[in-house]
Amino acid sequence: MTEPVLSIERLSVALPRGADRALAVENLSLEVRAGEVVCIVGESGSGKSVTAAAVMGLLPKGQLRVTQGAIRLVGEDLARAGRSRLRALRGNRMAMIFQEPMTALNPVHPIGRQIEEVLRCHAWKGNSRKRVLDLMADVRLPDPLKIYHAYPHQLSGGQRQRVMIAMALILEPALLIADEPTTALDVTTQAQILALLKDLRTKHGTGVLFITHDFGVVADIAERVVVMKDGRAVESGATEDVLRRPREDYTRMLIAAVPTLTPRAPRTATGKKVLETAGVTKVFASGGLFQPQREVRAVDSVDLELRRGETLGIVGESGSGKSTVARCVARLIDPTAGAILIDNEDIAKLSRERLRLVRRRVQMIFQDPYRSLNPRRTVGDSIVEGPMNYGATRAEALQRARELVETVGISAAALGRYPHQFSGGQRQRLCIARALAMEPEILIADEAVSALDVSVQAQVMILLEDIRDRFNLAMLFITHDLRVAARLCDRIAVMQKGRVVEHGPTAQIFAEPRHAYTRELFAAIPGRHHWGAAADLRTRA
Repeated sequence: MTEPVLSIERLSVALPRGADRALAVENLSLEVRAGEVVCIVGESGSGKSVTAAAVMGLLPKGQLRVTQGAIRLVGEDLARAGRSRLRALRGNRMAMIFQEPMTALNPVHPIGRQIEEVLRCHAWKGNSRKRVLDLMADVRLPDPLKIYHAYPHQLSGGQRQRVMIAMALILEPALLIADEPTTALDVTTQAQILALLKDLRTKHGTGVLFITHDFGVVADIAERVVVMKDGRAVESGATEDVLRRPREDYTRMLIAAVPTLTPRAPRTATGKKVLETAGVTKVFASGGLFQPQREVRAVDSVDLELRRGETLGIVGESGSGKSTVARCVARLIDPTAGAILIDNEDIAKLSRERLRLVRRRVQMIFQDPYRSLNPRRTVGDSIVEGPMNYGATRAEALQRARELVETVGISAAALGRYPHQFSGGQRQRLCIARALAMEPEILIADEAVSALDVSVQAQVMILLEDIRDRFNLAMLFITHDLRVAARLCDRIAVMQKGRVVEHGPTAQIFAEPRHAYTRELFAAIPGRHHWGAAADLRTRA
């Protein structure tokens, strides 16, 4: 047997005093061999990312520290390496791809310069520009020369992630750590990135430690998997064994929480029609004094309708126009053309004063709950602000807030706490409570579960269903994941390049998708060949 690229032996990492447990990682052992993909899977707080940071020597100083164990990179113990040695190894012998490339890339430097910086830091000898352009082609970036001179904001999410992969691989490291690199991507882009990583590890012989919370991704990419909970490895083994024959209840729960491709039972919408869009179009203009004018038709003649008690899903990739439709319906942006009828009143052309009265009837839940809540205000103040702006007294608004946070499964005593004191799933529940405080008729959820762990995602979807039925709401649900749409939506509208290309009951579209783009979305779903096992586990659970 050849020596492992990475060998972690009985690793423990201590948390600061006052944390919810003593150790972020406890007695963890695992190996990654050349050309192998090993996945660490678990919920937020399980210790996955702390393990990656410990390997890279990126634990926050004074907050987390290695208390025992060894981390060997091709035989060298990183846990006892000095700062200068770790700096020399990063990028050269080990590299990391982060979850959000936009925060990992410098917005004021061109892409080519940022990739070349890795070569300069390690005194690479050779034609750095040619090396960068060749690697851009390897990671399948279109028009490498153009992207070489582009800035991060000029690229799509998938292109930025490919840039991060190129940056990580430019010195052909022995170990590549990928920390949730596809969580924020569309399913089609995610499928491309996963295929790319598999091809590159074969080509370069790189060992890959892949961190994720989604067993669908695990099924597609990993040879072996380690399941972590509360800092400990509770199960490990070959991927097929863990997926088909999980030993631990926690592993079964994670697998069962992955949404399947079995659509919800058909329901006939009998409620009152509260929303109708007719020919809604949104055109964005760009250009300036020294640049030609350019128009982008983000939404093109979209017709939709929605009834009380019904959930309509809008599905598509980034750039398809689905979020723009939602923002037009909520009148956060003005449509260029078309009508938006709420109870037969066209709100597309309402005055500001009249629109203020209508807007409370349409409330929105955004993708990132942390950015949706003011970090300097208690969650109670954030929830009561809306009703008080519409005439409620503080006492009335607070009483309503207490009832709503308990409805979404959080104690009313939490109203005095701040957003950073809650988990991601709890923050999203609080955002749902804030939206409900306005007593809306239409609730818009814009990728409201895409950033959550699959187990938390399942809980929030159950909550959304319960709230829709309890308050008889009409729900517009925006998602790029057909698995989520299958679980929650009565009807689906598939959008591509601003247009609705397919529309119908969820069960009908899942049984027989007519449009080639819809079939492409189905083909890109991670772990689609394993959904039978996931459904079996859900039944047993």
